[in-house]
Amino acid sequence: MTATGPHIAVVDDEADARAMVGDYLRLHGFDVALCEGGRALRAYLQIRKPDLIVLDLNMPEEDGLSIVRDLKAKSPIPIIMLTATASPIDRVVGLELGADDYLPKPCELRELVARVRSVLRRAQVAPASPPPTPESAAPARTVRFGTKWLELDALRLRDDAGVEQPLTRSEFDLLKAFADHPKRALSRERLLDLADARDPDAFDRAIDVRINRIRKKVEPDPANPRYIRTVRGLGYIFRPEGD
Repeated sequence: MTATGPHIAVVDDEADARAMVGDYLRLHGFDVALCEGGRALRAYLQIRKPDLIVLDLNMPEEDGLSIVRDLKAKSPIPIIMLTATASPIDRVVGLELGADDYLPKPCELRELVARVRSVLRRAQVAPASPPPTPESAAPARTVRFGTKWLELDALRLRDDAGVEQPLTRSEFDLLKAFADHPKRALSRERLLDLADARDPDAFDRAIDVRINRIRKKVEPDPANPRYIRTVRGLGYIFRPEGD
């Protein structure tokens, strides 16, 4: 039977682990391609773009973090990292580079499937609608975040000149959560719920990493944020006018 579900690329230099993950994903309806390393993945991306990449971080040919950095600079394809060491440093660096999730290796395959589905849901973009007629056209929903504008319908972040700022889906979801709740202090746990980005192992650190990435994109001075402020002991608050 040919799988018709989302297309997943599994990247791992260990043949047995690669095959095991691939077989389990196929069993759950995913269309899977297996790549033995970064070089094989890049060659495959010239042929077909997957909906998501499951990437082992510990590979002799090229470490996974450099692959994450390279891919995220070129493409919004979601990435789930697997790491045998389960190093907190690797996790944080991977998230800072734009990875969407991570799991320790060997992982519980049922959890991997759940994470894959969760990341794919967050990455989905609503199908494009037919262009509205002038009579029915509604003004675009935009929210000012410091130096940028968040276009809620277009799911993008741009500056005043219209130049788009690269934005992952998890970053967009967090910005939308702030836009929907301006001037309200939101706990880290509440933000993770609103952005569908829960990380049950270390949610405090995961949300802080994402907020730091966002600040670098919207704050005039990310080291002294004015628009997305820290609420000590609780979480964060979005102040549209700045402090």
